[in-house]
Amino acid sequence: MSQGRIALDVMGGDDAPSINLLGALRACDSSGNIRLDPERLLLVGDRGAIESGLAESGGNPGFEILHSTQVIGMGESPATALRAKPDSSISRCVGAVKTGAAAAVVSMGNTGAVVGAATLGLGTLEGIKRPGIAVTIDLTGNPLTWIDMGANIAAKPEHLLQYAWMGSVWARTVIGQKDPRVGLLNIGEEPSKGTDLLKATHELLTASALPFVGNVEGGDLFAGGCEVVVCDGFTGNVVLKLMEGMSTFLFGLFTKELRANRAEWGAESMERLRKKIDYAEYGGALLLGVNGAVVIGHGKSDAGAVANALAVAARSLDADVNRHIVAGLSAVS
Repeated sequence: MSQGRIALDVMGGDDAPSINLLGALRACDSSGNIRLDPERLLLVGDRGAIESGLAESGGNPGFEILHSTQVIGMGESPATALRAKPDSSISRCVGAVKTGAAAAVVSMGNTGAVVGAATLGLGTLEGIKRPGIAVTIDLTGNPLTWIDMGANIAAKPEHLLQYAWMGSVWARTVIGQKDPRVGLLNIGEEPSKGTDLLKATHELLTASALPFVGNVEGGDLFAGGCEVVVCDGFTGNVVLKLMEGMSTFLFGLFTKELRANRAEWGAESMERLRKKIDYAEYGGALLLGVNGAVVIGHGKSDAGAVANALAVAARSLDADVNRHIVAGLSAVS
């Protein structure tokens, strides 16, 4: 992987800082799948907690540490907390990108605070009106990128059009999908269905140069009819949380039934199924549209999820996604 430093918010998340430190170590494990250079990570947070945590795990393999004195809690108001805590680990991560000390941010912390700090601190890419959170999931063998997952709950048609372009760039440059098809999440396939927002967005997408397949319903998301799905942040976040909860519930129910009936199924098969429905395997969601790479992880992330989030940030930097987004938008504007 090419070099581009990643600032990790060590203090963010439900089980910080220990889980984030373990995730950083796992991402840099030479025997693992990710294998980042330790020098590529900038650990941001309370220096004492970071140093003691690394000592307990065998020592610092070469991470640089940036001290911060404040932490934004998961339940705090993003706007209020960002104003009241200028030395928070989230703000310091964003500041590191702004000054050039890092090129990417990874945080398992307060999503609203990460979005707010990144948007205000880094600004948006040229031509981008609002950033959007993109999540890529692969349940069918054909990865599906979904945007927006919560950054913009008051979206306008032009925002959703830009999300479609950004999601397409991500799918093409990082995932390797040649001509990713775009679908608009709606309550019916007909162009006349849905809210005024969705109707207007349908018109914009139809008139665009994107390979737009039209409206897609919730039940069609796993049918492989498109590679990018666009929606407003409120809808996307609700659907994502529903999918996470339902998948966990069904997997637990399934394994309980197997054990109760003493059914035999190989451990490898069970592990493959678990990985397909476990959010930790996807690592984090990319905040597309800001002037830097920003990855937002789940507050309940384990060490594996943190390591995977760092890998997402590295892939974004190595593929130079932002340059492709700006070039793509410039070509159609």
